[in-house]
Amino acid sequence: MEGYLPTCDTLDARQFAIAVKRLADNLSYGTDRSPFLGSGIEYVQSRPYHYGDPIRSIDWRVTARAGKIYVKEYEAPKRMPAYLLVDTSASMTISSQPRSKYAIAVHLAGGIALACLDRVSPVGVIGAGERPLRIEPSLSRQQILEWLHQLRHFRYDEGTHLGRRITELSASLKSRALVVILSDLHDDRGLGALKLLSQEHDVAVLWLRDPAEQGLRGAGFLRAREAETGRAFVTHGRREWTDSEDLEQALRRGGVDHLVIPTDQPFVHRLRHFFRSRDLLGKGAR
Repeated sequence: MEGYLPTCDTLDARQFAIAVKRLADNLSYGTDRSPFLGSGIEYVQSRPYHYGDPIRSIDWRVTARAGKIYVKEYEAPKRMPAYLLVDTSASMTISSQPRSKYAIAVHLAGGIALACLDRVSPVGVIGAGERPLRIEPSLSRQQILEWLHQLRHFRYDEGTHLGRRITELSASLKSRALVVILSDLHDDRGLGALKLLSQEHDVAVLWLRDPAEQGLRGAGFLRAREAETGRAFVTHGRREWTDSEDLEQALRRGGVDHLVIPTDQPFVHRLRHFFRSRDLLGKGAR
């Protein structure tokens, strides 16, 4: 069964793009941005003008001295690539709130990706569910908008492969990278894979949590069905459906940086502090 994600209430594509850009601006607030996105930020030399060179790159000082038009060349900065692992499984789409974990995850992925572009860091995305979604990091804004559009389509019966996707990514990385995981961490194999990944790369987990996962007050006994496996079970409304406290302690012991994002609370200020205090969006210039 398929669905389409409005993500921010009933936003169309244009409004969604505006909302994502606004989040990127919030995350980038107070940090320096590259004035030469795509062409580099470090001056290398001046060379004779060739047809098609942008006028803004003309080196007027050298041009006046030489009597011929020269343009400045910049060296493209080498920055740590960023990979966003977005959990596309069914448990992310089921919600007790107006906005699901999945809706917030897609919104966050777009904002983080555009904020990385502001820092001239190439960005890629990997779906951590069953769908074969993997796009290698690039500095293309258009590519980001395209995979965001893909992510707005989802299935209510998609299983989770978070642990497998992390393991596959770890094996394919040839150099240090920033990996941001957006998930509800319902895959038992995910924790071990995260610990191994964080030993060689910068890892940040944005843990999406629905308040219903902490229990439904006053609900008494209820019968439920697990979204991804279809397994039926009986539980009590006061019981936590996930061992969140044990999992959080395990993440700390494993040295995995993480931020819990409840779907019923504002998160932009806390998210900005999380990234800025760790300099996650500014790492890797070399």
